[in-house]
Amino acid sequence: MATSSSIRACNRIALGIEYDGSRFLGWQTQPGGGTVQDALEMALSGIADAPVRVTCAGRTDRGVHARAQVVHFDTDAERPDSAWVRGVNAMLPEAMAVLWSQRVPSDFHARYAARSRTYRYVLVNRPVRPALAARYAGWHHAPLEIEPMREAASLLLGEHDFSAFRAAECQAKSPVRTLHAIDIERDGERIEIRLRANAWLQHMVRNIVGTLVYVGKGKHPPQWARKLLESRDRTRAAPTFGPEGLYLDAVGYEPRWDIPSVEAVKTALPVEP
Repeated sequence: MATSSSIRACNRIALGIEYDGSRFLGWQTQPGGGTVQDALEMALSGIADAPVRVTCAGRTDRGVHARAQVVHFDTDAERPDSAWVRGVNAMLPEAMAVLWSQRVPSDFHARYAARSRTYRYVLVNRPVRPALAARYAGWHHAPLEIEPMREAASLLLGEHDFSAFRAAECQAKSPVRTLHAIDIERDGERIEIRLRANAWLQHMVRNIVGTLVYVGKGKHPPQWARKLLESRDRTRAAPTFGPEGLYLDAVGYEPRWDIPSVEAVKTALPVEP
């Protein structure tokens, strides 16, 4: 029988990470590698000197960026927080960085403990496509009117069946989600759409953005957004907008978990469009 002195305690560690999604094949691990999860687990395993598997707050598609992704993992390795930040960063590709590390209770779960997830979509609205921001912003050539977009967005708030805004291959058990807020701001050629919900369906944010763009350019009135929602028919909605302008901007947790906020981290942003 093992003595108490021979039993090693398992630590649960939470990390905040940011990454340039254009350099990876999405979040979820693949047999051939090349994903965010693959790169992060390889670096963590090197520091832990043992295999490490991570769980994230929200999986991101290929090309989607993260400013404040949260992950957790379990390890027997005893390391200072600095090892999980500077040590891991030394082993990561330059397109990804750990922002912070802290021990959390064993019942903390990056995904299931999350109460909200906020995404931001950056859109360049001008006749010519962007070059410097090509990997970091979406683009629409025709002029967009912000007020109709805001009116349409307000019709999507609340708890609804978002089947009209989910990808055909989405594997979520239920299409019901609660959309807490959509804020749309314009600064010259740059439009930012910030969306917060309890959880998201696959491509839901990008499909909502596509719908708002159709309204903004006058193809449909704002009330069309409500009709789409009620139809639950994805084939009636606008095309899925590209991943380049999408960022996982924040993950919200109850205060008892003491998870750092994105505002406290003050991360650097990509090239402005």
